[in-house]
Amino acid sequence: METNGFRIARRVVATFAAVTLITAFGQSSATADERFVMVSHGSDSNVWWNTVKNGMRDASEDFGVPVDYRNPPTGDTGDMVRILEQASARNYAGVITTVPNLEMIQKGLAGVKAKHIPLVTINGGPDLGMKLGAIMHIGQPEYDAGKAAGERAKAAGIHNFLCVNHGADIQALWDRCKGFADAIGVDYKKSTMDSGEDPTVIQSKVAAYLRSHRDTQAVLALGPDQTTGVLRGINDAGLNGKVYVATFDLSPDILKAIQSGTIAFAIDQQPYLQGYLSVAAMAIVVRDKTTDPAHIVAALKDDRKVAARLAKYDLKPVYTGSTVSSGPSFVTKDNLAPVQKYAGSYR
Repeated sequence: METNGFRIARRVVATFAAVTLITAFGQSSATADERFVMVSHGSDSNVWWNTVKNGMRDASEDFGVPVDYRNPPTGDTGDMVRILEQASARNYAGVITTVPNLEMIQKGLAGVKAKHIPLVTINGGPDLGMKLGAIMHIGQPEYDAGKAAGERAKAAGIHNFLCVNHGADIQALWDRCKGFADAIGVDYKKSTMDSGEDPTVIQSKVAAYLRSHRDTQAVLALGPDQTTGVLRGINDAGLNGKVYVATFDLSPDILKAIQSGTIAFAIDQQPYLQGYLSVAAMAIVVRDKTTDPAHIVAALKDDRKVAARLAKYDLKPVYTGSTVSSGPSFVTKDNLAPVQKYAGSYR
């Protein structure tokens, strides 16, 4: 059969009504119906996911298996559930998904589980993925990341903050806020704003909050697109340079703000790893007919193409049993250089 050993279910429909990104490469020995699907909760407007997709594409090429990327255009979790239900109906060889809401995603994966389709989860902490029966999880332990960020802020003298949560139905974002709040010793619910994703709306809400809470010392943003609105809101409130700002994730604008001192630091979850290693791990699952995390991790570590990608983009995964921690790492003025070249594309 195929030289890479893939023996995969053959009843996959390759064209969908929703937006689908399909990658297939000339060197692949997989046939057109031997494919994985990656499903995320990221909306079309959220450009952060482009780095994840770049990782997905590179792993698709390196491991010779096509991958479809699907997402709800507006980020609606209900739509994501329907996409997952369609994935099981189309008999993908492997499903990779984010878990913004355990109960809803569990419902969407019912068909995947019934058909024993291999499952890998990405993004956020590993707990939810393991509860879903994932073979492996690649992501950042979000509470731990938030707490580490809060400890940095506490060391800088911060004892109150505003957490700008752009996805109130996404548990990982609440975990970030809670970790930060616990580190500085405040109630995370009282410190968190439900902002929505639109940077213009965030700008207005943050400015209004800061005008009525002049003693706010710090603002924590949870994504690069939303940070734009946060910084504008701080400016509108007349507090430029007077509020300690930190954010999750990277973009060229975030790095410029760190360089100028407008942002103290960014928490980098190395999203490329989430796209790349999830596809690579799934390819190993199917190729080697294994669900053993130790075997998968050993194969990842031994693979020369994986090593080359990590070295090229200066990426550092932490392998821990059935999970791979892609973060947190912290980007400050002191270590900007290694990430500036690839921010927004591979970092």
